[in-house]
Amino acid sequence: MRVAIASDAETEVAIIGAGPYGLALAAHLRELRVEHRIFGIPMESWRTKMPQGMLLKSHGFASNLYDPDDAYTLQQFCGWNGLPYDDYAIPVPLETFCDYGLAFQKVFVPDLDERRVAAVEREASGYLLRLDDGEEVRARKVVCAVGISHFRYTPPVFDCVPQEFVTHSSQHHLLGGFRGRDVTVIGAGASAVDLAALLHREGVAVRVVTRRPYIAFGSLVRTPRTLWDEIRAPMSGLGQGWRSRMSTDAPLLFHILPQWLRLAAVRYHLGPAAGWFLRDQVEGKIPFLLDMSLVSAAAENGRVRLRVRRNDGAERDLLTEHVIAATGYKVDLRRLGFFGDLRSQIRQVRNTPVLTSRFETSVPGLYFVGVAAANSFGPLLRFVFGARFAARRVSRHLAKSSTIVRSDRPPAMANDSSIVSREAF
Repeated sequence: MRVAIASDAETEVAIIGAGPYGLALAAHLRELRVEHRIFGIPMESWRTKMPQGMLLKSHGFASNLYDPDDAYTLQQFCGWNGLPYDDYAIPVPLETFCDYGLAFQKVFVPDLDERRVAAVEREASGYLLRLDDGEEVRARKVVCAVGISHFRYTPPVFDCVPQEFVTHSSQHHLLGGFRGRDVTVIGAGASAVDLAALLHREGVAVRVVTRRPYIAFGSLVRTPRTLWDEIRAPMSGLGQGWRSRMSTDAPLLFHILPQWLRLAAVRYHLGPAAGWFLRDQVEGKIPFLLDMSLVSAAAENGRVRLRVRRNDGAERDLLTEHVIAATGYKVDLRRLGFFGDLRSQIRQVRNTPVLTSRFETSVPGLYFVGVAAANSFGPLLRFVFGARFAARRVSRHLAKSSTIVRSDRPPAMANDSSIVSREAF
């Protein structure tokens, strides 16, 4: 096998995206000495598209970014920085998670390139990537780890409403601009309830409208857990219960299930739910209009008129100054404009890529990890907790076929807390 050292204009693997999945994969490839380039702003979606002040719904132990030795955990980061931490009882603040992600990047992915990939084209020997400054890089393989930011979903009922009146929840990192206004949040999941709680705290007159008959809240995990607790509802990185445990422990088994069953499981397992810690912040303080389906929406005299219909058929109008659609994300490859004509060559189901057991698409050398891989590997890939499985699986596969290796060996992780603390930024 030909082994070569890459030049600046070529690489074995190009990773698009520097969130939890991209960073974990780059850390594993570095350990295996597979030549790679990773492009993107580290933890960008978490740092710029999530509302400041929010708390992660995932437990502390399920909010790690995974290095090859599973050594640098969120718990370790919090200990080094004197921050409160518990596997279950203490919610993880967004700020802490972002700082941890940046520290992880500095230690394990020091050669991150923060330029964006503007276009990807397929060539005979691999792929040509054009960066946002015009530079070109050639790669034998490409891994797309873009996360959710490209896939935000707003219901079609708002298509004709000017954007000044309707926005998606991912567009509001800072909420102070809504102070003193009237805002309606659409949705029933963690994003909707979290936003409502934060807006209420800012002095906003906020209500939540959802077609669901109730708001589901997670439950605080009581510890220590008994043997009966583990038998009845085993814990996993996705929560309690056997279905969640199977999702985390057997993603390859999920991969071989019939397609219809996989799609149904991804769609219906772990539906909209808010964190247990939000219940006291919203119940009795914020109006929730349940069982309400959106019929129409229109701008009217500087406000938005929403017509909603209850399940019994009764309709009513609501007037509000602004609508925030906390309606989640839907993977759709048509949203990834940088792939251009390459998108039409990828075998798809419901606009998501069909992947092999090694995360490879029908286009040789093109891979997807993260939420875009959920229909192939299950709900695990919708969460940060799935980054460990994806990084190990993909990196080992890429290492076996690699012909370009790194000339340097990755340094061991430093034990000096000053290198991985907040003060390092």
